[in-house]
Amino acid sequence: MEHVTVYREAGRYAGWPANYGIWHWGDEIVVGFTRGYYQESAHFHARDRDRPFDPLQARSLDGGATWTVQPFPGTTPGGRGLSADEHMNPDLWVANALDGPDAPVDCPGGIQFTHPDFALMCARTGLRAGARSWFYISYDRCRSWQGPYWLPDFGQTGIAARTDYLVDGPERCTLFLTAAKPDGQEGRVFCARTTDGGRTFSFVSWVTPEPKGYTIMPASVRLPSGRILTAVRCSEGSSTTTSPHCWIDLYASDDDGVSWHRLSTPVPDAGRGGNPPTLTLLQGEAAGTHLCLTYGFRTPPFAMQAVLSEDGGRSWGPAITLRSGAGNHDIGYPRTVQRPDGTLVTVYYWNDRPDQERYIAATLWRI
Repeated sequence: MEHVTVYREAGRYAGWPANYGIWHWGDEIVVGFTRGYYQESAHFHARDRDRPFDPLQARSLDGGATWTVQPFPGTTPGGRGLSADEHMNPDLWVANALDGPDAPVDCPGGIQFTHPDFALMCARTGLRAGARSWFYISYDRCRSWQGPYWLPDFGQTGIAARTDYLVDGPERCTLFLTAAKPDGQEGRVFCARTTDGGRTFSFVSWVTPEPKGYTIMPASVRLPSGRILTAVRCSEGSSTTTSPHCWIDLYASDDDGVSWHRLSTPVPDAGRGGNPPTLTLLQGEAAGTHLCLTYGFRTPPFAMQAVLSEDGGRSWGPAITLRSGAGNHDIGYPRTVQRPDGTLVTVYYWNDRPDQERYIAATLWRI
């Protein structure tokens, strides 16, 4: 395994690639993340809430070996950060800029989802009731982004969109999103779909049952058989503990997202606080049924881990440690892609010591 640094700067806090997305075209890989300022006294997420977060993206042209970083090449409402309001004090929130300059607008449609250089990225304000979400599109491998375009609220108390979508055809795309629950708390995963090039989106179905705690942050693939698989981050509800049980479940749909059933639990124990999964359909000789799921494990020894399935997600092997020994549990939120040569590239955020900056790293590894 090879560990490389994607972005690191003393005094800064870089994190949460899973909130933004990863896209690749052969050995060209682009990943989104956000950057704020480090503040040790903030403890777990050691960031300065009184200073802004700004969105960045990193690009590799050599399969993840080296990276260049640039500001997000698109328009953000009020010039503010994306998908990081919960990490800033209210006067810095992008939620306060949604009626001002560069606010999201309704999408006119006409999106070419099957364009060879297409990418889509979702963004949001918060996580609970009142959260609003929008999206961007690119036809040039993330070198520029069109938008922001509104996502509907689908009749829910709030929509917290992270980037998880399946291109189904030239004008058809399925998005996997998290809705706030009726009580306003996080959250329950559902799927929505456009069949008219993004002009309208309709609610398709709930992926998970109503949770006692939450089911959030989906990661989805479509198998060659047509079955859709969606991995979700889960936490039980509890009023008696500050460290509830966290795990990762896998749900399946055999009718194009109309109905779902729980297929398996790839990660029965996801560690302290849990971590979002990223799900990758493997290529080559393993194509069709072999899957890789990666996640951060926030219990000592603080690790990036993976589990593998050879039967389409019905069963999973033991955890594989990709990297361990972080400074504390402020790690993870990965996204993983597979290069044409079979190498897997897992991008995540990491820290070497709890009193140092958080940075974006990648592990290049093979099965």
